Amino acid sequence: MARIKGALNARKKHNRVLKLAKGYRGARSKQYRVAKQSVMRALTTAYAGRKERKRQFRQLWIARINAAARMNGLSYSKFMYGLKQCGIELNRKVLADMAVNDAKGFADLAKAVKEKLA
Repeated sequence: MARIKGALNARKKHNRVLKLAKGYRGARSKQYRVAKQSVMRALTTAYAGRKERKRQFRQLWIARINAAARMNGLSYSKFMYGLKQCGIELNRKVLADMAVNDAKGFADLAKAVKEKLA
């Protein structure tokens, strides 16, 4: 049986990594060993970034809801508690959008919450 040399598979593996490293600066995009380290780190960071993006959006929504609630004389926590008491089930994404684009609708919600808490 003929011996199979590893050159073809190694070349494919190297090219796959170098393709991912395209656009990196200097040796990071040219030399396999350096490119491999950079790509591994980049993929790890990208994975973590996808998780972190969800946290950052939630943080942004809460900040927007808090600002709008305070304009209507409530704190964020009291506003959210009041919504739960009223049986209004809107998620933070929708509430934040209302706070930015529909101030009147948000004010109506805040008014309902105030009446429920009083």
